[in-house]
This record gives sequence, C-alpha cells and structure tokens, in this order.
Amino acid sequence: MKYYVALSLLVFNFFLTFSQSDDQPSVWSYEAIKVSETEFDIVISGDIYDGWHIYSQFTDENGSMPSELTFEKEGEDYTLQGKASESKTYREYSDIFEVEETFFKNKAVFTQRIELLKPDLKQIEVNLFYQICKEVCIPKEEVFYISLTGEAAVVVDKNVDDRSKELSAALILDLKNKDLLASGGADSVDVKTSLWTIFGLGFLGGLIALLTPCVFPMIPLTVSFFTKQSGTKSKGIINALLYGFFIVLIYLLLSLPFHLFDSVDSQILNTIATNVWLNVGFFVIFIFFAFSFFGYYELTLPSSWANKMDSASSKVGGGIGIFFMAVTLAIVSFSCTGPILGGLLGSTALADGDVATNLTAGMLGFGVALALPFALFALFPAWLNSLPKSGGWMTTVKVALGFFELALAFKFLSNADLVANWGIFKREIFIGIWVVLFVLLTLYLFGIFRFPHDGPKQKMSLGRKISAALSAAFAVYLILGLVKVTDLKLLSGFPPPAFYSVMETESDCPLGIDCFKDFEEGLAYAKKANKPILLDFTGWACVNCRKMEENVWSESDIYPILKEEYVLISLYIDDRKELPEAEQFDFKYESGRVKTIKTIGEKWGTFQTLNFNAASQPYYVVLSPDLEVLNAAVQYTDKDTYREWLKKGISSFRKLTHLKE
Repeated sequence: MKYYVALSLLVFNFFLTFSQSDDQPSVWSYEAIKVSETEFDIVISGDIYDGWHIYSQFTDENGSMPSELTFEKEGEDYTLQGKASESKTYREYSDIFEVEETFFKNKAVFTQRIELLKPDLKQIEVNLFYQICKEVCIPKEEVFYISLTGEAAVVVDKNVDDRSKELSAALILDLKNKDLLASGGADSVDVKTSLWTIFGLGFLGGLIALLTPCVFPMIPLTVSFFTKQSGTKSKGIINALLYGFFIVLIYLLLSLPFHLFDSVDSQILNTIATNVWLNVGFFVIFIFFAFSFFGYYELTLPSSWANKMDSASSKVGGGIGIFFMAVTLAIVSFSCTGPILGGLLGSTALADGDVATNLTAGMLGFGVALALPFALFALFPAWLNSLPKSGGWMTTVKVALGFFELALAFKFLSNADLVANWGIFKREIFIGIWVVLFVLLTLYLFGIFRFPHDGPKQKMSLGRKISAALSAAFAVYLILGLVKVTDLKLLSGFPPPAFYSVMETESDCPLGIDCFKDFEEGLAYAKKANKPILLDFTGWACVNCRKMEENVWSESDIYPILKEEYVLISLYIDDRKELPEAEQFDFKYESGRVKTIKTIGEKWGTFQTLNFNAASQPYYVVLSPDLEVLNAAVQYTDKDTYREWLKKGISSFRKLTHLKE
C-alpha cells in the first residue's frame, strides 16, 4: 500500500504544480448602493452553475475553506461596518470533515457596508477568494473595481504593458450569432467516456488479478475457512459475503484521496494527458511495474503489516475481524494487484471526464470482481471442485500482464514526445516497439525463452497455445499497419497520428488535408477563397481527437467535404513549443489575474476559452470568413452526426452568402 500511496502523492504533486483552468462555473457582478453621504453598501453577486456550490464565509473552520473578502486600503480610505452579510445559504453534514458545512447554491450575494474616510473617494478594490465545488473543488480569486460615483471604474493594470494589451485584444473575436454555439440538440454533442466503461475496465482488471498467484490460491482457502469455522452454513455464507463487501470497500477507499485534494483543477484530466514530465513519470512507473511481473523483483509491503492485520482479525473477531482479514488479503496480494491498479490509474488518465470519479468507478469495478468469487463460492461451495489447480499458468498470466504494462508505458512516453515535439517516437517507431513487445510475448508463450520465476518447462496447454496465436496475430496486424497495408483503425488514438512519421510527408495535417495552424492565417485564406472555416481545437495527446480523424474524417463521404468545402484550422491546445519572444505576452482576465502566454498551446487554449467558453478537445466550430457562427459546436461524436453537422454548416454558409449577394 505504501507504494500506491506514494504514487498517489507523486501524481497529486504534479497536479498541484501544473494544473490550471480558465473555465468559469460562476459569473459575478457588483454594485455600490449609496446609503448616505458617507456610507455605501457594496453588493457582490455570483450566479452559480447548476450542480456547483460555493462555501460561505461562516462555514465551519474545520471543514472546507470559507470564502474571504479583502477590501484594499480598508482603514485608510474607508472603514467596514461589521462583517459582510450573505444571501440564503444551505447546511449539510460533511462525512469527510465530520462537520456541518455552510454553502451557497445557484446564487451567492455578499453585502458589506462601508463608511468613507475620504469624501472624494471614487472607487474601491475588493478581492474575493472562494472555492467552487462539484465533485472537485477549484480555488478561485476575483478582483472587483467598484465605482462609488456611477462612472466607470478604472481597472488597475498589474504589470501588463501596451504590447501585451494589444496581443490580448487580438485573441478576442467579434463573433456573430454566438448563441448558436450552445444551441443543444443533435447538433451539439459532448460524448464522454461512460462511467460504466470505466467500471468495466476496473472489473476486467479485477478478474485478471484473480488469476494471479497472489490471489487465486486464496479463494478456496478463505471460502473453506468461512464455511468450516462459522459454525453453521448460513453464518458462513454471511461472513463470506461480509468479507467480499469489505474487499470492495477497501479498494473503493483507495480512490478517496483523489477527492480530498480541494485544489485539484476541474481540467485535471487534460493536464494529466498533456504534461510532459508527468507522462514521463508514468512511463518510468509502468516500466517498474512490468519488470516486477517478469519476476526480477517483487513489490511487497512490509510483512509486519500483514502480520498485524492477521493478528487483529484473530483477536477482534466478528465483523471487525473480517474487515482486518480483507485488509490482510489486500496487503498480501499487493505484489500482483499493485501494478494492475497502476494500469487502472493510467486508463482513467486517458479517459474523458473527472479523474476522481473515473478512478472511483474503476476501483469499484476492481473490488467487485475481486470479491465476487468469495461470495459465489460461499453460496455454492460445490463449485470449488471445478476450479483449476494452481500452477505455472498463473505465472504466465503475470508475464503477459508485464508485456501489457510495457505497451502502456510507451503510450505515455509517446504522449510526452508528441506534446514536447521531440520528434523521437514517431508513428513507425512507436508501432515498431509494440511489434517487438508482442513478438516477444508470442515467443514467451510458445516457450522459446523464460523468465526467472518460471517453473519447470511443461507441455503447452490449449489456453497457452490460443493466447500465443492471438498475440502472434496482433503482432502481424501491427506489422501490416507498419507497412501501411492496413490503417490500424482498431488502435485509433493510441499510436501517434499518421502525419507524425519518419517518412517525408506532404502535409503535417490529419489525412493530408491542407490545414492552417494559425487562426489569422487560416482566416485570411478563407476570406480569399470564400469558404467556411472548420475550427478544430485539438491536441497532440488527445485520444478522441485521433479517433475522430482516423475513424470519422477518413470516411469516403466525409473526407471530400473536409478537403474541398472547408478551410481547416487546427489549433493544438497542448503544444508546448514556445512562441517567438516577440509573440509572448501577459494576458489579464477580468478577475485581474495575469497569465503569461509563452507557448503555442497556452495561446490557443486561452483563445478557445475566451471565445467559445470551452476547454475540451476535440471541439469543432464552423464559421464564415466574417466570423458568423454557422452551426452549434460539436465534440467527439459518431460519423453520421458529424456528416450531417458538416453539411448543415455548408448549407448555412450558402444561405448567408446568398443573402449578402
């Protein structure tokens, strides 16, 4: 467990260092209401998106962080009359902090009365620090410049020069018909990885863990213990079911730390997928896991932990004793389950949605699969006779898992290479590495070579022969993709894109379509060619972006539309290549926060958020050359929906052109 906790802390340290979000789940307004010649009520109001909440100033100090108002130059220009009052709040008990917390839903209003010390004071500056939460909590800071005279307040620029202001202004588009972007319906699709899919991945991981030598032999021993030591059959069944429940609970609790870090960003998944050093870190960790499965060392927890848990289960007895037995199983089996849990963490990092929720769903699936046989065999003990005997086949399972861990490791290294533009792991090299891995797995399964912990060589079983054949078939499939006999659509999103190649390619755009990677250049060409714009917010490490390009864009009735009817502008949000020094600048948000734009990805990420209030990829928008929005925005979707969406954009453009003529 200590290795898993260390991994969790390592991941969160990266999260806390690199996470940033410009998504705004709340919108703020403010006003100064004159009460007398020297008194004003400062009213700050926030509209909160459905499902989100903001903590009160008066929430229990032992719980989540309260909101905090700071009035600049208070005591110098004016004084505060008491504490700021609040609009309606709600109270709810927190199981995490074990206190009642006070928070706002839908609307938050702070009202603070001030008394002027300087009668000619024209405006004041107020800072609001708060947490806004929905499964994860995002710390926010807003800066308000509030006029006391009715005239426009003067925003105080903080280290933002004229050049930065000019470059910042250039990011903001004068979009027409902008409301159409989020019109909903069939035109606006946001498909995220289903929690059931994540649960299924966890369940599959748990089933695989059952077949390992750390877990499989425990099934008959544990079930026999409950059925023989419980006195009656019914009590034995109840104890075994309780044992299974505690197994599920333990693995579910392992995801809890991912919900407790209040400063985790709402866009953390994108950070995981695109941060160079975090991906390199995952690569190293998965290599470490793989070689433990190969038998070169074991990931074992201190034996004293297992001994203490086992001793506690004997002394305490009852339900608590059974809980300690479940903890003992988790500790003893860690050398086999730890790397699989690491793989589960990696899978949730590559999926869409909230990482903490995804991980909880995955852990739940893992725990259910691991606990299921203990419950089923307790209910039907005769089934124990049908279980295969423990033996060398379990070692084979571990080695096969080691090769899969290696394959996943190189996916993370490929992500780092793509985002950082190293140009090392191009498509052919990545596929070549996978070919080598699955050829080696095939040779191992056929008994050509062995690992340190393999037992005596035995006659190949039918299952091993089938597994070897499947591995060989997959290696052949990869080789056919390497020589471009097939397009590897089954692996869409995992290998680097086709244009990221060691071969000289005519285009560095998807499928060889002419594209622009700078918005202004693409816009100028669209005006010249009088064609609509397909604005493609994408990412080098975006799996769903590759799936759209390779499975949807490549369709025979979609590809010609993209190539001939639209001007494609692809903006890579995770591109870590630095902008020329003359193009780097400081961008100041309305809140007063200043963000330095140094990389291409930072520029286009800010551009996407400012103009389209979105931060996910893929994200597609169709515009006219005059910046008229032609259709609702669309995200990851199916080919039929995307085809009709493209056609509707063209139809809207033609109608618009006809009206102007």
